[in-house]
Amino acid sequence: MASAPDEPADRQPVLTVGCLENPLVGVRFCDRFALDEDSVHYAVEVRAPGLTARVDEVVAWVGNGDLAAFLEELAGAFRGWDGERTWQTDDRDLAVSAVHHYGGHVGLTWTLRPWPRAAGGWTASVTTWLEAGEQLSALAADVRHFLTG
Repeated sequence: MASAPDEPADRQPVLTVGCLENPLVGVRFCDRFALDEDSVHYAVEVRAPGLTARVDEVVAWVGNGDLAAFLEELAGAFRGWDGERTWQTDDRDLAVSAVHHYGGHVGLTWTLRPWPRAAGGWTASVTTWLEAGEQLSALAADVRHFLTG
């Protein structure tokens, strides 16, 4: 389940994506900033029992197929789909894959991969489970709000 972007005292939005099946599993979007009109930079953190990982500077390009559009497409297909659908940033440091399971649930696997082309890089993934309908739609709206401010 997603929680609406929080607005801390410093007005920096934070978005937390929870998991229906395990409240200890989640994803956090934070530390958003813009260097120019063409992009938004932000940090993504994933957590699960025994795992905490963070990528400090994920880049979303304005006008490029963004994460919110991917999630909106998934929400529109709430009745289900076959196989896996995927999305990733241009730099491939954040990737999301989605599978639809019976019972109206969607598994979103969030993969962090900083320096994907460098030797000795690392990868961390967590899977959050959401309801395919309203929760996924709310997450798409929350991500759009986070990215656009």
